[in-house]
Amino acid sequence: MVQKKAVLASIRESEREVRKNLIIDASMLLFSKTPFDKVGMRDIAAEAGLSPASIYRYFSNRDDLFAEALWREGQTIGQEIKRLKEADVDVSIEQIASTFVNYLLEHSAFFEMMTHFMITGKIGEKALEKFNKAERKLLDVFDELFVGMGATGEVRLLSHAFFASLNGILITFRNYPGRPPEDTRKHTLRLAAIVANVFKKGIS
Repeated sequence: MVQKKAVLASIRESEREVRKNLIIDASMLLFSKTPFDKVGMRDIAAEAGLSPASIYRYFSNRDDLFAEALWREGQTIGQEIKRLKEADVDVSIEQIASTFVNYLLEHSAFFEMMTHFMITGKIGEKALEKFNKAERKLLDVFDELFVGMGATGEVRLLSHAFFASLNGILITFRNYPGRPPEDTRKHTLRLAAIVANVFKKGIS
């Protein structure tokens, strides 16, 4: 009987995670097409094929939902960088910068959500905690990179500077007026390589 209850609890938890990810996927899809402040919980519910009331069983408000989406996507990009490092112990900082920039170019909804919160600063306390946790997790990956390169002292400041530099490139050139997408991609990657090289020389 105890085993049966445990199995049922596991199934329920699995179903909950599936619905939770379904809601996050729907929100990411909508935000990739619509400005953040124009997307409501009802819109997300309709996209996910759920009732508005059911969404509030998982997320108390839109900020909490988007903070959870940022956490999930931040985990994904962090894992991609870690896999890159594990596959090649000599992976360069230029390759890591390229991986980071390419991911954000290909996942525009994630990038736009992240910059929305950074620029406006408008986010609830609970969502802010999740947002900070997601950012710290990603910065931890950069910390490991710089320590491996021989950096000492306030390594987290280096990670902040590197993270901000790459994001700044994307904010400035990602949708540069009058340039085809492929040209802007090449340009942002070229700039990311320059930034990475500056950090490498500074550490050495």
